[in-house]
Amino acid sequence: MKTIRSRSNPAVKALVKLAGSSRERRRTGTTLLEGERLVRAFRDSGATAETIFAAENAMANPAVRELVETAPARARLVLGDPLVAQISQLVSASGIAAVVRAPEPGPIPGTLSSCLLLEDVQDPGNLGSILRTAVAAGLAHVFLSPGSVFAWAPKVIRAGMGAHFHLSIFEDADLEKVARACSGRIVALEPRAPESVYDLDLKGPVAWILGNEGAGLSESARRIATDRASIPMPGTAESLNIAAAAAICLFEQIRQRASTRAARA
Repeated sequence: MKTIRSRSNPAVKALVKLAGSSRERRRTGTTLLEGERLVRAFRDSGATAETIFAAENAMANPAVRELVETAPARARLVLGDPLVAQISQLVSASGIAAVVRAPEPGPIPGTLSSCLLLEDVQDPGNLGSILRTAVAAGLAHVFLSPGSVFAWAPKVIRAGMGAHFHLSIFEDADLEKVARACSGRIVALEPRAPESVYDLDLKGPVAWILGNEGAGLSESARRIATDRASIPMPGTAESLNIAAAAAICLFEQIRQRASTRAARA
C-alpha cells in the first residue's frame, strides 16, 4: 500500500481536481465516495473501486484499516493528513474515501413497471433524497433528463445515503422514449392540476414525472402523461419541495396497494 505525502504527486492532484470539478467527474465517468459509511456500502454492493484512500491518522482506526485493506480496489493509497484535507473537508473529517466509476445501467427494459422520470432536477440534495425514497418505496429504475444534475456527484451521493447502489439510474434519458415502455399510468405531478394524487387509482404500475424545482414540467413532459395530478395543500405554501412531493406520491401508491391486499385478506 503506497504512502504519499507530497502535494505535487500526480495522484493527489487528480484527486483534488475530481473532488472540486463537476466537469472532471462527468469527463472521467468517476466520482468520490466520502466517508466510511458510503465506502462500506459500495464494497457491500460487490463493485470494485478505482482507488481507495485514507489519511495516515485514520489508518489507526481498525474499522478504517480493515475497509481500506479488504474493499476491492485497483489502487490503495495512504495520504498524509494535510493532503486529505486538501481534497475534501468531509474526507478529512472521516479519513477515508474512494474513487469509483459511475455504473452503466445497461439498456432500458422493454417493459417498465413503477419508476421515476425526472426532468431537469438540478439540486443535488433533492435528487439524493429522491433516490433514497425510491429505494425505500421499492423502485428499481430512475430516469434523468439531460438537464438534470449528475447523479453521481458527491453531494447527490451523500444525500442518497447508499441508495445509488440499489437502483438502475439512467442519465441523459429521452423521457418520451422511456414513457413508451411504461406498462401503466404515467402521472405528471403539477401543483395546479385539478385531480388529486389521492383520487387516482395507483394500485397498478405508475411512472411518475416530476419537474424542475423552479420551472416545473415542460409542455413536452406534460404531453407524455396519461394523468396530471396535484398534492392538496391547505396551507399557504405555493409548492412542496420536490423530494417531499416524490415521497408523498410513492408512499400513497404503497398505501393503496396495502389497502387492496388488506381488503382481499
